Amino acid sequence: MKVAIMLFDGITALDAIGPYDVFAATLQWEVKFVAKQKGLVKLDSNMGYLHADYDFSEVTSADILVVPGCSPPHYKTPMNDEETLAWIRRIHETSKWTTSVCNGSLILSAAGLLNGVVATSHWGSFDLLASLGAIPTEERVVRQEKIVTAAGVSSGIDMALQLVAWELGEQMGQAVQLILEYDPKPPFDTGSPQKAPAQLVEQIRAMLQAFAEKEPSM
Repeated sequence: MKVAIMLFDGITALDAIGPYDVFAATLQWEVKFVAKQKGLVKLDSNMGYLHADYDFSEVTSADILVVPGCSPPHYKTPMNDEETLAWIRRIHETSKWTTSVCNGSLILSAAGLLNGVVATSHWGSFDLLASLGAIPTEERVVRQEKIVTAAGVSSGIDMALQLVAWELGEQMGQAVQLILEYDPKPPFDTGSPQKAPAQLVEQIRAMLQAFAEKEPSM
């Protein structure tokens, strides 16, 4: 399997690195980091970089396309870049799986791939996702034919494990989970709006909204 993970300035590291580590652990799949221009891609934290070894012209097909997300307002840049959206549509034409992590689903929506499609994203992006024509759901990983969307950040690991199981069998999925020792036992049980205190949810929602209203800058 050939995997293309799309990078762009403002990306959230784990959205890309989580699926990468899962796919790489199979020792069977070729994973490429691809961006509009090859080279360093700055993270949304402004505290580091990922490196794209390939540009769009060098990767014209993939079995699996992964579109990661980012913290607001950085998703505005790829959502408004026609070259990026055209590349996504081109890869999607022949991909076996077209996927997103977190609000990468907003980018898929901007490319016109989620019209009327049940999809997920970071919970703070549901309203925007709906306005772009998708049907938001709170499920952690959602499959609609060959489109698979994952919820916020860490859910990209779950999605990637599921893809490994679909392609290589459940035993391989289990093996990769064991290799990565992916056995989360977080110190808090506030990982979703349904579990977190209402006051905390509203506080984070307001913070995300304030970020979303800013213009992206790197």
